[in-house]
Amino acid sequence: MFSHVVIFWTDPAQPNAVDELIDGANKYLKNIPGLVHFQVGKMVPSHRPVVDQSYQVALNTVFSSKLAQDDYQVHPQHIEFVEKVFKRFCKRVLIYDFQ
Repeated sequence: MFSHVVIFWTDPAQPNAVDELIDGANKYLKNIPGLVHFQVGKMVPSHRPVVDQSYQVALNTVFSSKLAQDDYQVHPQHIEFVEKVFKRFCKRVLIYDFQ
């Protein structure tokens, strides 16, 4: 299994950015072949100081292999998500890949 976790900081000047990002991820990314698990959602506030609460949206994806994730990165729907959604609504991104 190969995990690909993406943390998004949305544009604060766009009040609808969080919902647009989540909707766009569901529209463009959710059904790309090779995904074993797909979850996207809003940051959940926590009273624990160790929990990062600076971001707005996280994407958690799991693939059967690194090759499946590599194919996902160049899939036309992923590229469309980056161009039409990510670039419009995000200011920063941080990615964690592991297996």
